[in-house]
Amino acid sequence: MFNLGISCYYHDSAAALLKDGHVVAAVEEERFSRKKFDDDFPKMAIEWCLKEANILPEQIDSVAFYDKPVLKFERLLDNYIAVAPRGMYSFLNTIPKWLHKRLWIKNDIKKSLKGFHGDIIFPEHHLSHAAHSFFTSPFEESAILTTDGVGEWSTTSIGVGENNSVKLLQDIRWPHSLGLFYSAFTYFLGFQVNEGEYKLMGLASFGKPKYYDLIWDNLIDVKDDGSICLNMKYFAFTYDKVMTNKKFSELFGIKRKNENEEMKQIHFDIGASAQKVLEDILLKMVEHVYKKSQSKNLCLGGGDALNGVANYRILKESSFENVHIPPSPGDAGSAVGCAQYLYFSHNNKKRIIQNSTKNMIENVYVGPSYSNDQIKHFLDTNEIEYEKLDDVTLIEKCAKLISEGNVVGWYQGKMEWGPRALGNRSILADPRRKEMKDILNEKIKHRESFRPFAPSILEEYYSEYFDIDVPSPYMLMVAPVKKPDKIPAVTHVDGTGRVQTVSKSSNPLYHKLISQFYELTGVPVIINTSMNVRGEPIVNTPEQAYNMLTKTDMDYLFMKNFMVKR
Repeated sequence: MFNLGISCYYHDSAAALLKDGHVVAAVEEERFSRKKFDDDFPKMAIEWCLKEANILPEQIDSVAFYDKPVLKFERLLDNYIAVAPRGMYSFLNTIPKWLHKRLWIKNDIKKSLKGFHGDIIFPEHHLSHAAHSFFTSPFEESAILTTDGVGEWSTTSIGVGENNSVKLLQDIRWPHSLGLFYSAFTYFLGFQVNEGEYKLMGLASFGKPKYYDLIWDNLIDVKDDGSICLNMKYFAFTYDKVMTNKKFSELFGIKRKNENEEMKQIHFDIGASAQKVLEDILLKMVEHVYKKSQSKNLCLGGGDALNGVANYRILKESSFENVHIPPSPGDAGSAVGCAQYLYFSHNNKKRIIQNSTKNMIENVYVGPSYSNDQIKHFLDTNEIEYEKLDDVTLIEKCAKLISEGNVVGWYQGKMEWGPRALGNRSILADPRRKEMKDILNEKIKHRESFRPFAPSILEEYYSEYFDIDVPSPYMLMVAPVKKPDKIPAVTHVDGTGRVQTVSKSSNPLYHKLISQFYELTGVPVIINTSMNVRGEPIVNTPEQAYNMLTKTDMDYLFMKNFMVKR
């Protein structure tokens, strides 16, 4: 049985194909369109999924779309009536998009899947998040918390998962949103909403939460159970295309930061304050979920689950024994989630509990790949010099080059699912060299100097280097570094690192590479950052990988068994 899941029209459009409940193909549309955070209908992603599985549209049994467009449209109309006459410009800009496109998603699906005659279902937005979180977990039962900007009406949902069933029990509704609260600060500090939230998390470490009480007393009312009520006098997103208004600026005594304006200490301090408020509210929510569910397991979903600093505090400070976060908890991941809900819950199919390692393999490395023959054809056609290496020499050569201070591109196997490069579409470097962080930011990634880099560590050694007692395979935990002097390039200013643990079973080749680096240096850690430059998606094709080599100061590129020197 084949089931297709789709997410689109807001950000991070994606498609995912399941066979008998297992993910066989999943990819974001941006990887083909080359438009970062592409929100359009994922036509190319769907086409690739079908091609990868070698099936025709008529072989798809059913399709799931990740939310209910009619309910979302209802919320928009209700909102515009409530704020009128404000919001007229936003109304005139937004409603035509709905009337001409977004309300007719079923037509788009049928048009792109000529020959398909199955059912199309529309789970609610937070139900798709919850399903992705629970069905990728190793738990038979679990409490579930999903938090993001907004779905149809819900901004936060509490639910439970048991066997093949996922149910939502309680929610917080628009406009009172923890995700939009955090996005408001993202916007105020000069970043793009739905893009810059992870930048805010990074810069927060450079500041002190001096404005914590100011935010807590003026912007948001928080109950003991974590439920929130935003003071809408300070926010503009209900009636405008911007997030904050004049009163918000007056509260902090500064104007919204211009994108090109120099970052000042006050910006760092505001960011630190917003981050701490987010963490404290999430902890209150989690404790409420624990008391309500009495489960020892927690699954987190929604865009807020990408906040690795908050995730670590939940892991360490909450009453839950076990915490699971899927590899792509945001909207792209909901393409998988709605398809999983369709198969297990809607169709009432038996769920066989997988262990966490097996889950990771099935839900991460499921994107496009290119063979040695295809890569060789590209290199030969473009008269690019290369050296072909056997498997052993490939690992030895790459590890040695990294240990000597070179920056290398590592283009191997199937592309990762989700926002992080997890060792197949990665740029790698030596974490022992303190200067490497600045080199990567300035000469390779072309991005802000405060942005940290993730350490990939052999799963066998993570507790020696980081204050964390469970694996973190998806880079979704930011943990204190125990040996910052040994890995200064991946140790953030606050002494933490965004950890990726690498096991033999999850990514054998990448594990071998780090192991070889460990043999050479005595350090079982490698810097891992995604193979892309600022403003562009992670590379997909061999051509895109090669272009990274030529337009940056990257030294070497390893594509399968081929080594190319800059």
